Amino acid sequence: MSDIRIHRDHNLGLVRAREVAWAWAEEVERKFDMDCTVLEGETSDTVQFTRSGVKGQMIVAADHFDLSAKLGLLLGAFKGTIEQEIQKELDALLAAEVKPKKAAAKKKPA
Repeated sequence: MSDIRIHRDHNLGLVRAREVAWAWAEEVERKFDMDCTVLEGETSDTVQFTRSGVKGQMIVAADHFDLSAKLGLLLGAFKGTIEQEIQKELDALLAAEVKPKKAAAKKKPA
C-alpha cells in the first residue's frame, strides 16, 4: 500500500473551510467516482472518501486541511500522479477563496 499525506494551511475559518471541503468532496465524487461522507464536529470536520483501491480522509479545521489516503496495490503505481491531482484540486479551491477577498479589499473606498 502507498500512503498520501497532504497538509494545507489557510485562514478561512471553519465555516468557509467546510464549504471549500464540501466543494472538494463534490468534485472528487464527480471526477473520480469517489464516495464521500462528511462528519461534522464542533472544532473540525472529517471528509471520508473511498472507492476501489483508495481509502482516506481529510480533516477540515479552521486553519488547515490534513488529507491522508491509502492506495491499494494497483493504484500505488500511480501515487505521484494521484497526489498531484489531489493537490491541484485542493490548491485551486483555496486559490479561488483568496482572489475574491483581495478583489473586495481593492474595491473598498479610501
